[in-house]
Order: sequence, then C-alpha cells, then structure tokens
Amino acid sequence: MSDRDAWCLLLENELPDESRVVARNLAITSRYAAWYLRKPDLFKWAGMAAFASRQVGFGLAIFELIHAPSARASSVEQTLKTAGLPLYLASLLHSAFADRLFMQDLDLLRQGNNAIYRDIAWAHVAYMHGGLAEVESGCGEREREFMLAGFRMIDEGSRALASDERSSEARLLIRQGNILLLRHEQLNTLQPIFDIMTPAGRVLASFGSELDFSCGSPDAAHRKASFAEYAGYFETISGMKSVTSQQDRWNWIERAVLPAWESADCSYCSGSPLQHQLQEMASGKGDLVRSTAMTASDFCRDIGLG
Repeated sequence: MSDRDAWCLLLENELPDESRVVARNLAITSRYAAWYLRKPDLFKWAGMAAFASRQVGFGLAIFELIHAPSARASSVEQTLKTAGLPLYLASLLHSAFADRLFMQDLDLLRQGNNAIYRDIAWAHVAYMHGGLAEVESGCGEREREFMLAGFRMIDEGSRALASDERSSEARLLIRQGNILLLRHEQLNTLQPIFDIMTPAGRVLASFGSELDFSCGSPDAAHRKASFAEYAGYFETISGMKSVTSQQDRWNWIERAVLPAWESADCSYCSGSPLQHQLQEMASGKGDLVRSTAMTASDFCRDIGLG
C-alpha cells in the first residue's frame, strides 16, 4: 500500500458510511473546518471548502429525508401491499414524488461531496504530517498541474512567512496556491459530475449555489456570493447561465466567491465571528434540518425501511 493509499484509508475510516448521507457530510465539513483552524495562514481552500460542504449539506438533508423510506426491501413492499391498497398507493406516490424532486441529481451532489474529499483531503493530512515531500510522493500525473503546483506555492509561501510574517509576497503565494487547489477541485473532480446532471438538476444546483461567509454579521453582506444573483435570475432559471457550466461557474468564483471569501479570511483572528463559525462546524454539530434528516433516516433504517 502506498503512503497515499494509507492516508486515504485512514481518512475514510474516520467517516460514517456513505449510506448515512447527512452524518457523512457533517463529518467532511468538520474536517475541512478543523484543518483551517489548525493552519489558517496556509489552508485557505479548506476554510472555503467547509462553507461549500455545509451548503451542499442542505440539499443532502432533503435527499436523506426523501430517500431513506423509499429504499425498501421486497419484504417491506409486500407488507405494504397486504396492509391495504391506500397505504400501498401512498408508497408509490412517495416514490414518484421523490423522483420528481431530482433524486438522481441530489445523489450527484452527494457523489461530488465525497469525490472532492477523497481527491484532496489526503494531501492536507500528508502535508501536515510529512510536509511537501509527502504530497509530492503521493501525487499522480492528474494532480500535478493544479494540486501539486498549489501545494508547492503554499509551501514556498509558508517558508517565506517563517522568516517574515508580514511578507505580502508570501501571503499572495499562499493565496494563489490555494486557488490552484480550487481549480483542481472544480475542473478535474467536480466538472465530470456536473456534466451528467439533468437540465432541471442544473437549475436546482444553480439556485442552491449560495455561499455565506458573513457568519451572521449584519455589516458583512459583501461576504455572500449567490450564483443566481450574480448570473441573473432569468438567465439562471432559463438555463442560459448555469453553475454546472465550467466557464459560468469559474467566472462567478473569480468575481464573487473569492472576493467574498478573502474578505472573510482577512477578518480571521481569535474571537472573530469566522473563528466561532468554523469552530461550530468543526464540532460536527448539525442544525435542526440536518438533525431531523439524520433522526428520520436512522429510524427508517432501524425498522427496515432504508
């Protein structure tokens, strides 16, 4: 087993099973937030990824609420049939309703959340434990253009910061290195998943793409980035502009998401709203929607409905 495989296995073993959709998303979000909190000067991508993963989690909570009771074993289907026609028809209507609510597309969001973590998480842990050499030894040809180049810039910036903590050039290197990690995530990992979404799912994903780095501060509205607001509501609902389009999405990221995140990131300090928000994420606690989804899913699983 290679060092990279060992890191990936270690990280996978720390997560809930993929069938526990919301719990797994919360755990992934928690890891990203914890890495940023550990190295806020270096791991800018991880901080932004925590907010993005949390936003995806809202869609995954809907997915789990609908999906859990619809994944029935044949014995349960037979029980519903024998219980009476009205109950069985209700079951069929539930399945049809679930299908109409973009279940396939929501599942693609789940796959994307997992794929990004598998693709980039190992490199963060490897860097923390073994430095740049550990990342270099684990990167294949696919990762060299963006991810490896990104970590090299982050490492160079880190060494420059160690000798001059006020170096603006060092901080720029680190920021640019993290943007390369983002390019790897968006172009190499996420785009193939977006490419197979249905037209309706693309509209759903576009309207759901809203990142809020304001951390509840009323004077930080400029730290929010909504794709639909940026691209235009008519253009988004008509499909003229879509977050699943590589060009449309990257334009939005460059012109709205990155400025919003950089403003929030620059505000980070001990006791700041950003620190409190990330600490909450790192704790792995869910909000009411996610907690309800997990409770319902676990209940259905316990009684054989999922």
